[in-house]
Amino acid sequence: MLKLFNSLSRRKETFVPIEPGKVRMYVCGMTVYDYCHLGHARVLVVFDVIVRHLRSLDYAVTYVRNITDIDDKIIARAQENSESINALTQRFIDAMHEDADALGVLRPDAEPRATDSMADILGMIRRLLDKGYAYQGDNGDVFYSVSRFDNYGQLSGKRVEELRSGARVDVENAKRDPLDFVLWKAAKPGEPSWPSEWGEGRPGWHIECSAMSTECLGAHFDIHGGGMDLQFPHHENEIAQSEAATGEHFVNYWVHNGFVQVDEEKMSKSLGNFFTVREILRRYQPEEVRYFILSSHYRSPLNYSDDNLDKARGGLQRLYTALRDAVPDERAEPDSAYRERFEAAMNDDFNTPEALAVLFELTRAINRKREAETAAARRLAATLKQLGGRLGILQADPELYLRGATQAGPDAGPDDAAIDALVARREQARANRDWAEADRIRDELTSLGIVLEDAAGGTLWRRG
Repeated sequence: MLKLFNSLSRRKETFVPIEPGKVRMYVCGMTVYDYCHLGHARVLVVFDVIVRHLRSLDYAVTYVRNITDIDDKIIARAQENSESINALTQRFIDAMHEDADALGVLRPDAEPRATDSMADILGMIRRLLDKGYAYQGDNGDVFYSVSRFDNYGQLSGKRVEELRSGARVDVENAKRDPLDFVLWKAAKPGEPSWPSEWGEGRPGWHIECSAMSTECLGAHFDIHGGGMDLQFPHHENEIAQSEAATGEHFVNYWVHNGFVQVDEEKMSKSLGNFFTVREILRRYQPEEVRYFILSSHYRSPLNYSDDNLDKARGGLQRLYTALRDAVPDERAEPDSAYRERFEAAMNDDFNTPEALAVLFELTRAINRKREAETAAARRLAATLKQLGGRLGILQADPELYLRGATQAGPDAGPDDAAIDALVARREQARANRDWAEADRIRDELTSLGIVLEDAAGGTLWRRG
């Protein structure tokens, strides 16, 4: 039975879908004005694993992840680059897909874009105006009236009175309340705009997600996810808008992943500790980055450091080594005991660190059995591969992974052919009982980051 932590209730709850056997899930996606950073990668991987696990439980999942392709940052970046907004956003949408594909992230079932959803956005704003939850200010902007929504603050736990008392005094005169937020921004010279009954303009960020999610999944759906930084005000505002517009409860379960830290400090551009996915993939294989993300519980902080990524590389190498040494018997039924323990971990709020611990127990069992009980070891290896697949890992050819454990790039070292030649020379030296030459070649390979494993069938190597 699946239990997940619901940010709305602040406790673990047994998951009960609105419609038996089906799950509708929406996740706030990228604002596409730059390359994806590690925080984006965490969102992509975490919710990919959640979708994979839900499907392994035989739920029919409809997964929607939006794209924000119009906002202040996008407009500013396009102006800086002297390029059109469409060219900028398409370039970074393509880059986002490349990064997600590299990390083994499955494509969502729907990926709506804000600029393609104007009719839905305008329709929701009109309903909010008709119901008295919105008003047009003197400056032409349309605002949501927070004081009209009784449950504002329910997700974040913030009190309206405290928020109002802490609000900046130099608020826009067009607002009736400093907490009110914009639904429709009146057009400014030189900025893109769309026609509306309130004049030319563009939507505010919050209304975009409310319109796209309800259009794709209905007024009431199962799971809404995103990074913890979106809990307030973005998701709080989504609840207020959506429930006011539709009259229905918006979402049953809110799921938020934790922050990314760099050497124990929150990752941010202002601190200069900001890493894009592409920068990291110059030094580490995508699956190593994915493993690193899954090695921490999704709600916990994820601490980026070279040491932690190196540990992730080492852990993944151990798992792949077990698969290489005991070739999985794809015909064998998976071991039920390990499968049940793995599923129990994942059913406990998607506890990927505990699920990975089960994989390492499997690895130890494989290593114990591979010499004397080959068939049993191969069956366990098949179980290891199958369960790894539920996390989106261990599906590559083990030998190819182990030989490429340093991502191709300027620091990749010699190519496979050069290493194979050195290994062959060392084996010949050993056959000639020239131990000094064999040791010299081993030392040379070690200096290149190559780890040798002498086995009965010859010498195997991997990049360390």
